[in-house]
Amino acid sequence: MANHIHTFVEKYAGMLCFGASRPQDEATLTCCLQKFSDDAVLEALVPRLSDDDCELLFNMITGMLKKYFSEDEYHRLFLKDTPAPHE
Repeated sequence: MANHIHTFVEKYAGMLCFGASRPQDEATLTCCLQKFSDDAVLEALVPRLSDDDCELLFNMITGMLKKYFSEDEYHRLFLKDTPAPHE
């Protein structure tokens, strides 16, 4: 069974817009990130990125994880190398 899932974007039926409200912004960002991380999108995009853009994107993602996740959350939620507490 796959460890990574993208179900929000598949189920969300609301409008995608940014700046209307925090809940709307969160839903829009979640959809955008899940669409961005689609295998076909990344397969087409990543080879086209400059070295600087690769570094910028990597540093932004890892910086956000470091800022908002504890070490346990990083390993459990992002790396998926430790079992969830209920397992």
